[in-house]
Amino acid sequence: SALSKGETHILLPDGAFFRLDAPDLLGLHRLITEARSLLDRPTGKLAISKFQAGLWDELTTLGGVEHQAAAWKKQIAGLLDSSGIDPVEVPDTLTATLRPYQVDGFRWLNFLRQHSLGGILADDMGLGKTLQTLAMLCAARQSNPAAPPFLIVAPTSVVSNWKSEVAKFAPTLHAAVITDTLRRRRTDLATLVDGADIVVTSYALFRLDNEAYSAVLWSGLVLDEAQFAKNHKSKVHQCARAVDAPFKLAITGTPMENNLMELWSLLAITAPGLFPSPTTFTDIYRNPIEKEGDTERLAQLRRRVKPLMVRRTKEQVAADLPPKQEQILEIELHPSHRAIYETHLQRERQKILGLLDDVDKNRFTILQSLTLLRQLSLDVSLVDEENGPVPSAKVDALVEQLDDVIAGGHRALIFSQFTGFLGSVRARLDAESIPYSYLDGSTRNRGQVLEEFKSGAMPVFLISLKAGGFGLNLTEADYCFILDPWWNPAAEAQAVDRTHRIGQTRNVMVYRLIAKDTIEEKVMALKAKKSALFSNVMDAEGTLGTGLDAEDLRALFE
Repeated sequence: SALSKGETHILLPDGAFFRLDAPDLLGLHRLITEARSLLDRPTGKLAISKFQAGLWDELTTLGGVEHQAAAWKKQIAGLLDSSGIDPVEVPDTLTATLRPYQVDGFRWLNFLRQHSLGGILADDMGLGKTLQTLAMLCAARQSNPAAPPFLIVAPTSVVSNWKSEVAKFAPTLHAAVITDTLRRRRTDLATLVDGADIVVTSYALFRLDNEAYSAVLWSGLVLDEAQFAKNHKSKVHQCARAVDAPFKLAITGTPMENNLMELWSLLAITAPGLFPSPTTFTDIYRNPIEKEGDTERLAQLRRRVKPLMVRRTKEQVAADLPPKQEQILEIELHPSHRAIYETHLQRERQKILGLLDDVDKNRFTILQSLTLLRQLSLDVSLVDEENGPVPSAKVDALVEQLDDVIAGGHRALIFSQFTGFLGSVRARLDAESIPYSYLDGSTRNRGQVLEEFKSGAMPVFLISLKAGGFGLNLTEADYCFILDPWWNPAAEAQAVDRTHRIGQTRNVMVYRLIAKDTIEEKVMALKAKKSALFSNVMDAEGTLGTGLDAEDLRALFE
């Protein structure tokens, strides 16, 4: 009671004073401060969510709680101690042999489902998250064939991949794939999902027909590429929270890309009682960790999250995966290109530096300037066509690399965030008679294009990052070229892992083409900071950098 009131001493019955700043009490004092967010009512007993296994464990360790409910102990035993998860066998209806770490992942998922918990499967990209999830779904149907179906929400480009994966690895499961709005189909959702074990839909359709999806009884909700729901203010996030399902799972190799609130957003869906208030989470964790580098709060956050998130990296569990070698190729702009770039840089710098006092208000204008300078680093024609044809040194360097790659019998993926620049690359490849496949958001025959490359008919695959950064398995390639960097390291990692994933048997070479003395070099430095934020929360010890703030933006223009 004294600690909760902020008192510094206790008066003992014998008249002596007892100090409350003793080291043994500091941990309890921090827990009491955090636990204020757990009170469901101003009066009455303290209510603790079943998702707060780590907090409960610390409270009991400190002696703050003497009587534990048997039901609670049963639910969290497996989360706090892996020995508590039953070593159930992989269902025989799964037509695949799981690796040991995948078996562990399946058992963890099955445990969460059985106890109506939720979590985040955040394994590194390319380690078989879909397969582990399918194993769990097979086990669920075996245990209760009459239960309602599971709803799987995925990016539009990945929906068809789920259908093929189910057919390949879980053929006994009946998957209903929804590819259009209910209004266009002129039928109700209950009719479409009748008799299905799994219902697969896209984030767009889930958002548009959310009222119908929320009205159906589901055994569980699975969000694939769950970073699509990372903004807790977005409609997709709100729809996911509104679905009434006893089990919710987020699948993503990037549970946090930019800041800690994205991690909070996914936990708010899958474990809504863990950090109930975004404001409290910001005050207790985000600000101290991101702005002050508070290592104690960082360690505390890891303990809270650990029971409800599984993440394994390739280095930890896939020792047989061939090595990935990464190299930065610095590209010198042609003199005429350099002169045009510097002219625009000075103009944008003068415009933007005066807007950084209010980043939120001027975010759109700032983003426009950043995008313009990034495009100018690639090809003048993307921004300034009045100066006539100006050669792109980056396209020249790429073609030189491709000549060696193709001559050596290798195959390459080429990624860019700008379809306009991919158009410039296409024109050059046509001029050099280099055959290629092409994929962007407007591609209609996606399956045919993928098969064209996978069959070996084309040695080069041009892919827009937005359309092909996830959901693809392209282990046929062993070279990867990133044409334009951005500060979000997850975007590039998603692209590279289209080829560096389970099934790859050759060394993978990754080249990042960076225009020297341009905004691209500053972007690379900022990306290193964002990567440190992710790795510190998920993996290693250490302090954190800040989010993308005014100082970061100023550094890009200076």
